[in-house]
Amino acid sequence: MTDSTTAIEIPGYKAGTWVLDPSHSEVTFSVRHMMISKVRGVFGLKSATIEAPANPLEAKVTASADAASVDTKDEGRDTHLRSADFFDVEQFPTIDFASTGVRYEGGDFLVDGDLTLHGITKPVTFELEFGGFGVDPWGNYKAGATAKTVVNREDFGLTWNAALETGGVLVGKDVTITLDLQGSLQA
Repeated sequence: MTDSTTAIEIPGYKAGTWVLDPSHSEVTFSVRHMMISKVRGVFGLKSATIEAPANPLEAKVTASADAASVDTKDEGRDTHLRSADFFDVEQFPTIDFASTGVRYEGGDFLVDGDLTLHGITKPVTFELEFGGFGVDPWGNYKAGATAKTVVNREDFGLTWNAALETGGVLVGKDVTITLDLQGSLQA
């Protein structure tokens, strides 16, 4: 385990403020449906910022997604997800994350933080995989990463379900959240 006071080297890493590139970023999720398959969906990211000091383990991350933007490729299901049965987007328009720490353990980066969904805030840990760094054709310094976590939707008050005649339930409890992010270093 490496604590946040120990500096760590990441090839290509530059300190500064990194801002989300929404055209190259997305938040996706998957959840079991009828206990036999998975439904996948996407949310539109409103914002994401990383305050990256010289030591990457001291970075701070904030991000916000638009709950009403949920898209599972089925308008009827999306309308239901936006309703009070699930996200209740009228009352809770955003899904927010604020980091509380970054760790490096066993060769993996872990980002701890608070996820606020449906008006309930719970601690979560994202496993972070760096995609790398590079300069785009317009001279902007970019970084890419994927972060993944699994949450129990019922912990966030998302408890709607329906029993199946064959046993089990329509919607699984565990939801995998994946963030595919690209950001730009601000000048």
